[in-house]
Formats: sequence, structure tokens, C-alpha cells
Amino acid sequence: MVANKVLTYTLLAMITLTPWNATAVHRFSLSNLLPKAKLSTFFGDNTRNPADLAENLLVKGLLEITQGQNEKALNTIDQVIKATPNFKLAHLVRGDLLMAQGRSIQSFGNHGTNQSEQIKDLQDEARARIESYLSQRNRKKIPDLIIAPNEQQSHLIVVDADRFRLYLYKNEDGTLKYMADYYVTVGKNGIIKQSEGDKRTPIGVYVARSKLTQPLPDFYGDGAFPLNYPNAWDKENNRNGSGIWIHGTPSNTYSRPPRASDGCIVVTNQDLQALAPYLQSGKTPVIIANHLNWLDNTDQATAKQQTLSATIDQWLNDWREQNTEAYLSHYSKEFSSNGILYPQWAEHKQRVQTGKPEVTISLSDMSIFSYPDEQKQMAVVDFVQSFNSATLKNKMYKRQYWIQEDGHWKIIYEGAA
Repeated sequence: MVANKVLTYTLLAMITLTPWNATAVHRFSLSNLLPKAKLSTFFGDNTRNPADLAENLLVKGLLEITQGQNEKALNTIDQVIKATPNFKLAHLVRGDLLMAQGRSIQSFGNHGTNQSEQIKDLQDEARARIESYLSQRNRKKIPDLIIAPNEQQSHLIVVDADRFRLYLYKNEDGTLKYMADYYVTVGKNGIIKQSEGDKRTPIGVYVARSKLTQPLPDFYGDGAFPLNYPNAWDKENNRNGSGIWIHGTPSNTYSRPPRASDGCIVVTNQDLQALAPYLQSGKTPVIIANHLNWLDNTDQATAKQQTLSATIDQWLNDWREQNTEAYLSHYSKEFSSNGILYPQWAEHKQRVQTGKPEVTISLSDMSIFSYPDEQKQMAVVDFVQSFNSATLKNKMYKRQYWIQEDGHWKIIYEGAA
């Protein structure tokens, strides 16, 4: 753990300090951290996940530079470029290594005094990839989120937006199984999308639709999978805009800088091809979060899920029993649904349930996901609702947004899914 932190600071120093060559970074004494281990041993098996190859080799080459092994580093970076010829960051590092043969380099990717925006973008990409690589322990952890997919949701995606990483999981009987993770690009202006053209990536829970079939410009690479932005909660909060996709990169570009899209989630074409089988179903949940935390085991997440599930069960029982006061206690005073506010909702329910009509209500195909929000603890719950009474019989897909108020879960939105 300590070694990983020092390695992170060392490699990031190569990106930010001047000069960044082996002589300058020697003071970090990486040889003391890894006195006997070979770099190949430290970095493990690059072939475990093909998506890791270019990134692992890139970080390996940077670490070789810190140890003064410039010839080895050049060979390693050449392997990266052979595998991914359009990897601009790898070409930048190779250029630095070639320049180092003749004179000292003043900073990463900067052989003069002024840094272009393109160089700064590549520095940002290097930082994101290094930090991710040296945090691979997250692969053995689970996101600190309630994640309870239904049986039809065989896979799901979690995007750690401020760390520019996408995680793919498999649903194994309700248990998350890590499959892979990928570097991503988000909006030029960051996250928390509010309006059309703000070039921000939305934060929330979405569904990836099937791959677009119409011809697209080369800009989108190997294709695009639309997300259902704006969702119901976005609309309730007056967020607008459209065209938020997961898509690839132009044919002449391996990867884009961390913040370079118009709001979409962008991955390399190679990674999009790997993700495509799991996105093509048209029902894969995509949770886009900010400042994502991680748990060592499922106990905490399970406890949160059980608390919310028990509250949902009580809401359903109170509805079945036509206990209007108890039923309405599950709704936030801030509740709204398609323009209907809590006072109107409460009045309607009190009128309908006055005679306590006999009803039969069942829920099926339920999914529960934490809903990322900067200020509130929220969750989105989807299910199929079957309702039968003497005057009404229907079956509908329903969506609720729940919020924690004073430590209790309350419904703040309800409507058709």
C-alpha cells in the first residue's frame, strides 16, 4: 500500500516536475522500494486482460525511466506503439526518450519553455492512467453503492467520472463479479450536466441502448450506444440536452484526453469492441458517479440495500392494507410526479382510499441502484407493478426515486419507467 502511494507520487512527479529524466527523479529512490523484484514481476501478467496491455506497458516504461533504464524504456514504449500505433501519449514519451539521448529534457513532453494545450492534455491522460494502474486493488473491491440488478440485467457498468475509469461487472445471482475496467474520456467542462451544449457529462443512473445502426462520422469510431439522458429525475430537475452516448474514437486516434468530449463517455475503439456484447442488449445499467468510494466486502452495501428493501416492503404492505396515513408517510413532502406535487398527491390518495377498497398488488423484476448525487443520498428503484381492484386492473413498468431524509428513506418521485 505504501509502496503504491510512493510509486504514484514518483510517476506523477515525472509528469509535473522539471526535469523529469532519470537523474532528476533518482532522489525518490525507487530502487529501495523494489530492490530485488523485476519490473515484469511487479507489473504482473499484461495478457490477463487485453485492454490492459497498452496501459500496463506505458506505466512500465515510465517506471523504467525513473530507474535510469532508458534503453529498456524505449523498447517497452516501442511495444506499446506496435500494439497501438495511434497512441499519441506513447509517441510523446518515445520522443522524450529519443531527445534524452542528446540533451536534458526540461519537462515531460516539453522540450522548450511553452507547453501547448495538446501536451497538457497528454499529461492529464498520463496522470489518469498512472493513478488508475497503481490503484488496481479496486478490482478486488466493490463500489460503495447499492447495486441490486434484476435477472434480466446480466451486466452493468459503473463509471468513476473524476478518475476517468469505466468498470464492467457481471451479475451472478445478484452478486457483482468484476470483469474489466477501461480508461474513458468525459466532458470538456467536467461533469454534472445541466443544459444543452454545456459540454458536461451527466451524473446519475442510465441505461445503454442498442448500438446505433445509421452511418456515423469517423469521429465516433467503431460506433455509439446512446444513454437515456435526460432521465425522469433529470427532467424533474430541469436538466436538458440530448445525445449522450458511449462511443469510440476517430480512426487516427487511439485515445482522447480525459476531458475532451461534448458530454459523452468515450473509450478506445478496442475497448468499445470489448464492451459491445454487453451493451448491445439495450438494457445495461450505466451508473455514472463522482468521487466514487470502494468497499473491501459486500457487508456495508448489503446492509444499506436491506434497509431500503425493507422500507419498500413496508410501503407496499401499507398500500395493500389501504392504510393511507402510513402509506403517505413513505413520501417526501418534496415529492413530485409529472407536475403533481405532494399536497395534490396526498389529497388524491386520501380520496381514493377512503372506502378502503380491497386491492391486490404485486411487484416483480425489481432493480435497486444508488443514484449518485452531490448533496443527497438517493436510489432509483424500477419494477413491474401489477394492480387489481374492483374498478381497475393494470400492469405497468414503474420507477421511483427514493431519498434519505433524517435517516429515513422517502419517495421523492414516482412515475412510469
